[in-house]
Amino acid sequence: MAMTKTQVLALLKENQDERGISHWKKKPRTLKSFGIGLTKLRKLAKQIGKDHKLARQLWKSNVYNAKVVGLLIGDPKQVTREQAEKQVEELNAGLLSHVFASCNATLAKTPFAFELACEWMESKDEVRRRCAYTLFYELSKKNIKAMDDAFLLGRIAHIQKTIHGEEMWVREAMTGALMGIGKRNKKLNAAAIKAVKAIGLVDVDYGDDNSCEPVDVLKHLTSDYLKQKFAKAK
Repeated sequence: MAMTKTQVLALLKENQDERGISHWKKKPRTLKSFGIGLTKLRKLAKQIGKDHKLARQLWKSNVYNAKVVGLLIGDPKQVTREQAEKQVEELNAGLLSHVFASCNATLAKTPFAFELACEWMESKDEVRRRCAYTLFYELSKKNIKAMDDAFLLGRIAHIQKTIHGEEMWVREAMTGALMGIGKRNKKLNAAAIKAVKAIGLVDVDYGDDNSCEPVDVLKHLTSDYLKQKFAKAK
């Protein structure tokens, strides 16, 4: 039986994390939070199940965790371009960008996700560019015809050329895109490693959040797992 918005909010309250709430309150926020981490929220979203109507209702909530669940339980076949464009304007200064465009959430599963990422990459809006590169990371796990080696080599070159002139959170998303692209095959791996070395340090300030550190992209791209994977692909 489908859950209601009230029931979901009650479920989130039952699973609230006092430590997470305390951390949330360290900064002024426009949204409330039950302090629940993403791993737990994904388990709760799976428990709730796909429900597009409920997803839209949760998105309108003033509770951060409810919005995250809403992004996770939507139906990609029912999401429209209009909805995506409206939601990207409502990401609370980019706070919800990562989940919106990645984390196995609904947007990357829509049939227009690749086209949207290409458009947003050229946007004057910082949040849209951030979401575009986060989408590229998520889409790099899929086999999209237009997202071939030639296209991705072009993305690598573009990131290398523009990353240090970008806004901080866009820079972070770009490094994520490089990591995703570089895991696809040996050719792209070599190009991504070369770009990462040329780019050098990418500064991202996470403030007082000691739980967040910049991802070591080079370490991921040169892992023994990938070396073995590409060796087997010969």
